[in-house]
Amino acid sequence: MDKPNKIFWDLSAEEKAMKIEEWKKGTYNAINWNNIEDEIDKQTWEKLTSQFWLDTRIPVSNDLDDWRTISQSERRVVDLAFGGLTLLDTLQSQDALNILRRSHRTPQEIAVYNNIEFMESVHAKSYSTIFITLNNTARIDEIFNWTDTYEQLQYKANHINAIYQNGSDLQAKAANVMLETFLFYSGFYAPLWYLGNNKLENVAEIIKLIIRDESVHGTYIGYKFQKGYLELPDNERDRLKNWVFETIYELYENEEKYARYIYDEIGWTDEVLTYSRYNANKALQNLGFDPLFPDTAEDVNPIVMNGISTGTSNHDFFSQVGNGYLLGNVEAMADEDYSKWAMSNRREQRMAYRKRKKAEQEKRNNEK
Repeated sequence: MDKPNKIFWDLSAEEKAMKIEEWKKGTYNAINWNNIEDEIDKQTWEKLTSQFWLDTRIPVSNDLDDWRTISQSERRVVDLAFGGLTLLDTLQSQDALNILRRSHRTPQEIAVYNNIEFMESVHAKSYSTIFITLNNTARIDEIFNWTDTYEQLQYKANHINAIYQNGSDLQAKAANVMLETFLFYSGFYAPLWYLGNNKLENVAEIIKLIIRDESVHGTYIGYKFQKGYLELPDNERDRLKNWVFETIYELYENEEKYARYIYDEIGWTDEVLTYSRYNANKALQNLGFDPLFPDTAEDVNPIVMNGISTGTSNHDFFSQVGNGYLLGNVEAMADEDYSKWAMSNRREQRMAYRKRKKAEQEKRNNEK
């Protein structure tokens, strides 16, 4: 019979030395937050951790009176919108970040992805908190059965997941931004509209907290996409750009059908689609591209645009819990923050580009 393996401290000096040499071949490096290669990693980590929140601290039950006053058709809209959002956040928490971690540039970037992954799980759970507060168990089962079977919703999830599983690293990042900055927003429209009409304020507060997170996720991952995109040869950049625009348009065509199924009954579809097109352009902006659709913020229902503001309200100073959840005063992440940081890296990017072009030219010269 073989003897059981010895623990390290029971090995002889020679055996210990051999074991250490084996371990060195697979060195595991500690993360050093005092040695930052990309300052945006640190800035984003601090922003995300300062924004931490949990759904259980928001008094959704205070919205029950509002819930009883809205029509059955409007309740259906909210239920289906949140069911769809739950499915998409489940995809983000279970698959997306595992894929993105594989192409990280810095160890700090992995830490940021870990934070994003956890908060996507919080987002998915938040909708269940809303469901159990507003609906009975039978209705909740109906909602989740719908999310598992409705064709256009499943198309969204499967289309994005197929890119995660089979696309390039940059395609995976682009798909993530499309989901974070574009596909979520047809579901966000309803609670933001109610907030603008002084209804379902605590439900909408959860959505505003989620939007605050997603605004950081989309701009951060878009920034990482842009860094990789600028390093590609010209022909590969052209192919990837064309793929991004084609994918956005394919997803929008499906979004039209999805929005009509949810919103036609109450007559909101056209406004929701305007909002979706506006956010599709925002996704392209995060990726560093020009807009595809003519819609701007001025075309979106101003009540909903006001709701996009990622600040939160708070009516309990001592516990910091009310219809807002604050661990401190948090300034929302703005797109221009990333633009400013990106500009600070432009010189570095230009130098890398010129170095690559010079190497390509030297290679061509040597081949002649």
